[in-house]
Amino acid sequence: MFAVIKTGGKQYRVAAGDKVKVEKLPADVGAEVVIDQVLMVGEGEAVKVGAPLVAGATVKATVVAHGKGDKITIFKLRRRKHYKKTLGHRQQYTELQITGIAG
Repeated sequence: MFAVIKTGGKQYRVAAGDKVKVEKLPADVGAEVVIDQVLMVGEGEAVKVGAPLVAGATVKATVVAHGKGDKITIFKLRRRKHYKKTLGHRQQYTELQITGIAG
């Protein structure tokens, strides 16, 4: 059984037992999180597609860890103008272990 969930403005295809990194969630490590924004649920050939959400479908997950992603470098340059700027960014994430899909 799999589901397509929406969290942090992004969509993820998940199944029970998967580990997925999502945008940072305000939950402690070890806490259980219930995601109710489920866009699609499928099992074999049977697929339920929501409009836009599947009614009554939820995905349960456990918070495994919080962290920061790899650093990306932003470099701005205006040639012949003596303008050069370097910035960096590390996006925070929450790692979830999917425990169950209901719906």
